[in-house]
Amino acid sequence: MESTEGEANISTLLLQVSAGNFSAPNVTILIIAILILLLMSGIIAGAETAFFSLSAKDINYLNAKEKTSARIASQLLEHPKMLLATILVANNFINIAIVISTNVLINSLMAPGLNPVLSFLIQVVSVTFLLVLFGEVLPKVYATQNNLRMALLSSSFIRILFSIFKPISRTLVNSTSFIESKLGNKINKNISNEDFEHAIELTVGHTATKEEVNIFKGILKFGNISAKQVMRTRMDVSGIDHDMTFAEVRSYCLEAGYSRLPVYKESLDKIAGVIHTKDFLPHINKDDFAWHTLIRSAYFVHEGKLIEDLLKEFQQKRIHFAIVVDEFGGTSGIITLEDIMEEIIGDIKDEFDEEDLQYKKIDDNNFIFEGKTLINDVCRIIGIPSDTFEKARGESDSLAGLILEISGRFPKVNEVIKHEHFEFTVMALDKMRIQRVKMTIHPPVEEEE
Repeated sequence: MESTEGEANISTLLLQVSAGNFSAPNVTILIIAILILLLMSGIIAGAETAFFSLSAKDINYLNAKEKTSARIASQLLEHPKMLLATILVANNFINIAIVISTNVLINSLMAPGLNPVLSFLIQVVSVTFLLVLFGEVLPKVYATQNNLRMALLSSSFIRILFSIFKPISRTLVNSTSFIESKLGNKINKNISNEDFEHAIELTVGHTATKEEVNIFKGILKFGNISAKQVMRTRMDVSGIDHDMTFAEVRSYCLEAGYSRLPVYKESLDKIAGVIHTKDFLPHINKDDFAWHTLIRSAYFVHEGKLIEDLLKEFQQKRIHFAIVVDEFGGTSGIITLEDIMEEIIGDIKDEFDEEDLQYKKIDDNNFIFEGKTLINDVCRIIGIPSDTFEKARGESDSLAGLILEISGRFPKVNEVIKHEHFEFTVMALDKMRIQRVKMTIHPPVEEEE
């Protein structure tokens, strides 16, 4: 008996919808439902544009942030195929729900006996207008201009959809992977940096000089280098104590020979600003001068920042000097415009550079380096790929750090550390710091035929 009454209620409801006899409360519920669905569609469309337009800099920012939304966004970006599949599936389901709800609402508001063709046109125009404007155009325009903000705002909602539609998304991704496995070898081939370098040597190597070829290679790698890889480390930073007198500062600047120096309070982790030595010229003959008035604001960058982006910021802000900080806000080192340009055009020597400060070439297979020399510079000087020691270097950036990673302990003077066809001989130590290293390159052993 109860089942018969339920079937009668459903039949009555369907008749009301078809006849356009919807009550006011039902119409209100439909309007609210459509508005919610449009909001969901807009968030999904904006999330699609936002997540897949994030640059490497934006992704590094998300990874460095400890906020819940940033952490969720980072986790979603770890599975880009599943993320895209979830967005597309969810968007289709919601758009279908919008179409059905809108048609029901329009039918309930239309006058009985309206021309069916006219009714159909009204429904199509109304649904298309709502979906295109509020479900596609507006959210995607906003996401294009605020991709990082939109990714953070939508991350929690997308994760819920990710969990709901996971079975369907996984099926789609697996199907796509199967098709790629059949056709991918023919249409999709990833070209590595080594292939690009080889192509450069083949195309311009016969007509260009060695320096020009190195510039081409430097441009190729430029977009993947971070500030930490090219900066001058904290150990090698010359800074001015905020409590120094003008006479002490003047003497220190003359001895250091740099045009810009950071000013710190207590330690290098508390940078007060930057001083330009040229600002001292009008006061050079004064014995006592309030030199703190010459301190300029320092520009801080994260050590994970790509130098490609940093170069643009240097150009826009018209600055040549930045303080590099780690994830805890401590000073990691400094980076200059010259450091960035050297990654493209090679070492720049000026009248203050000491020629043998960083390295000395004995012959083609033997070099002497200072322990603080960056691994990237070592590779560039001896003419080997910059990723030669990528697996062995760990978190180290300098040659001394590489030796410690390989040996697993602190070596002694004249001790030889071997790695593949390289030998590192420790020539000088200063307490717990490797000062000078002799590097010997042995030709790789080739198997006899």
